[in-house]
Amino acid sequence: MSGPIVWYPGHMAAAKRAIINSIVPADFVVELLDARIPTSSRNPDLAEICKGKPRLTLLTKTSLADPNRTAFFKKQIEAEGAYVIAIDSKSGAGYNAITPAIRELCKDKLQRYADKGMSGRKIRGMVLGVTNVGKSTFINRYTGTSKAKAEDRPGVTRSTQWISAPGGIELLDTPGLLWHKFEDQSVGQKLAFTGAIRDEILDITELGGVLAALLMEKYPALLEARYKVTAVEGESPEDLLERMTRKRGFLQKGGVADTERFAICFIDEYRAGKIGRITLD
Repeated sequence: MSGPIVWYPGHMAAAKRAIINSIVPADFVVELLDARIPTSSRNPDLAEICKGKPRLTLLTKTSLADPNRTAFFKKQIEAEGAYVIAIDSKSGAGYNAITPAIRELCKDKLQRYADKGMSGRKIRGMVLGVTNVGKSTFINRYTGTSKAKAEDRPGVTRSTQWISAPGGIELLDTPGLLWHKFEDQSVGQKLAFTGAIRDEILDITELGGVLAALLMEKYPALLEARYKVTAVEGESPEDLLERMTRKRGFLQKGGVADTERFAICFIDEYRAGKIGRITLD
């Protein structure tokens, strides 16, 4: 990408204020990380925002991620002392483990409620994560409702709302929260690949080239299987994208490669899992 990705939409500052104002009554936090980029999708601001709150970490979209890498990152985050569950909201994988984990996290508070004769009192959890990580989809599946507004694009949830779940639990849906500047350029790129940053503000052709080069490095067999290209030593991302564009027949008049149109298609295919199960971190 040309220059550092800077993310300055006004609603991000408002989202952060809303989360800080709402976290006080929360008994626990559910942190969602995209299993395809579990390190890059971890907002560095959340550690301070959630300080002192028990935390459950969910690795989302696991059906799109490399299962070996998901297992690796699960163990890595658990080594930090966290509760971690790998889930998939489409299949429901991992969901049965969520309620027991929440009750274990909050067992001391639940015991205090029981001691005071308040065993029916609900415990409240705030759901946090970057944009487009699947918070609303998770909440809708877990609660059996459609109250959380879920769409496959960033920035749909703009306000906070508490939603009742089975087992005496309430969850607070929150707007996705990105940090304002990515010091590591690759973090911003990976967030862009997965749809956490709006495509309209990006150079989609450049982004497609960077993704192609990254997949050629990490998953060359998958790239060859779908796009019929193999590695060429010293090739630039732009030239690789053009080769892939021509292989797919995305040509304009005169045989000019339509790299922008192909880049849009290529990134969409990556996001949909059509290339394969890929983890970029």
